[in-house]
Amino acid sequence: MTTNKDPLVVKGTLSDNERLKAQSQHLRGTIKEDLDDMMTGGFNGDNFQLIRFHGMYQQDDRDLRAERAKQKLEPLQNLMLRARLPGGIITPKQWLAIDSFAGENTIYGSIRLTTRQTFQYHGVLKPKLKAMHQLLSKAGIDSIATAGDVNRNVLCTSNPVESEVHHQAYEWAKKISEHLLPKTRAYAEIWLDGDKIESVKLEEEPILGGNYLPRKFKTAVVIPPQNDVDVHANDLSFVAISENNKLTGFNVLVGGGLAMTHGDKNTYPRKASDFGFISLDKVLAVAEAVVTTQRDWGNRTERKNAKTKYTLERVGIDTFKHEVERRANTEFSASEPYEFTARGDRIGWVEGIDQKFHLTLFINSGRILDFPDKALKTGCVEIAKIHPGDFRLTANQNLIVAGVPADLKDQIETIARQHGLISEQLSVQRQDSMACVSLPTCPLAMAEAERYLPEAVTLVENMLEQNGLSDESIIFRISGCPNGCSRALLAEVGLVGKGPKRYNVYLGGNRQGTRIPKLYLENASEQLIMSTLDELINKWAIERIDKEGFGDFVVRRKIVPEVINSAKDFHL
Repeated sequence: MTTNKDPLVVKGTLSDNERLKAQSQHLRGTIKEDLDDMMTGGFNGDNFQLIRFHGMYQQDDRDLRAERAKQKLEPLQNLMLRARLPGGIITPKQWLAIDSFAGENTIYGSIRLTTRQTFQYHGVLKPKLKAMHQLLSKAGIDSIATAGDVNRNVLCTSNPVESEVHHQAYEWAKKISEHLLPKTRAYAEIWLDGDKIESVKLEEEPILGGNYLPRKFKTAVVIPPQNDVDVHANDLSFVAISENNKLTGFNVLVGGGLAMTHGDKNTYPRKASDFGFISLDKVLAVAEAVVTTQRDWGNRTERKNAKTKYTLERVGIDTFKHEVERRANTEFSASEPYEFTARGDRIGWVEGIDQKFHLTLFINSGRILDFPDKALKTGCVEIAKIHPGDFRLTANQNLIVAGVPADLKDQIETIARQHGLISEQLSVQRQDSMACVSLPTCPLAMAEAERYLPEAVTLVENMLEQNGLSDESIIFRISGCPNGCSRALLAEVGLVGKGPKRYNVYLGGNRQGTRIPKLYLENASEQLIMSTLDELINKWAIERIDKEGFGDFVVRRKIVPEVINSAKDFHL
């Protein structure tokens, strides 16, 4: 392990999160005692942060905050839980269990599919927490390491039975997830009433270390040509390489990430760097080596610069790569050729290699709830009752009903249509648009995202129609803050919240998800954004070459300069 005498370790006063982790008794803190404190709906002191390692964030309903303050009440404290589902697979039986809990025990009653290929509960009150974890555990689900300074839910290209390669890649996503999990039994002790280890000193974290990672860490497995997990948004990505429909190994990409801070030029989104090709027998060793190198060299003094992308920029790509090779006892070969041609989900039916079918359902912003005009939540339950296959959650907030036998195909499609899960009016533009949760629940939100997206997409749809482009789309994403949960900084048009009804507008990403966009408008009103897009889409329709995408067009015409090296040219 690298010591603090190593010149590649950042010197200085450690951030308070490092103290918190060191004193947490391997993530236990006093969470168990805090659960019994019903004087508040939230968690106190360090526990506010420590519960994140258990997959939960403390939130409140910001729509109600001012009114409750007038009544001299604390904010409506509640918890958001994010489950761990490597590759996003869940059985119908598990779906029925999570649906039942959401309907009876959360403030909002919904299940939300996330861009991390899992589901979230929003609005769980403190007295319901243990019951929630125990219900999930009984169903074979947990929320270990879906938040906090650890490796989080591992993504994988959806539809893993579309080919043998898909199945193999999904199995690797599961193996990587299990290999990098924390070893502490704190989760089982606190939430599942597991036996307490007498001395936490006996526990070791050989991969994550006693203080865990400097910052969150994200991993993905992707199968070209579909970049449906946005590889450049992840600290570590494995790009599947196959021959004769058999997985032979992976190209390894390191150091991607999108989060930044408004006004801080020392923060920026970054594309991942290609380290080269590895064979299958080296996958876990390389994954571990990347994580432990970041563990030892990552910045523990300034959390805004603690992600893997900043470590690579500080120590140098070659230095980081050689250290990974040393720790993994291997050498990267030259990267194998591959190409991304698309990045979203293919809505509708796809036939698998086993003559079964997979139906991808578009879920607006991933919010599964019964609305007045479409009973999405009930529809999913009705499908789960008869479906013999499984469900697959995608990294684009959609739901796949996978493994449908031919004789059930019509019945499942009928249920989906009756409950608004399939719509003939769904445009390509709406399919290619995405938003984070944002207000009212996210404490970091500066502007609306999920609640603004439907209106914004309708306006963009109208612009495309007026210019004869109804069958085309722009990769369009909205984030309520610069943390990047909707991956707006890999969009052709990305809106990043700056304040109420105001956004920074970034242009120039591409359809393949391999280019960071550039700031075009700062702190712009919704009206200015839409009028500007109207002008640019008109120009695109008239002046584009062949089937040139919007992002490629604005870069070619120098409406925005191309971002080549984010550390140097992302900011103005």
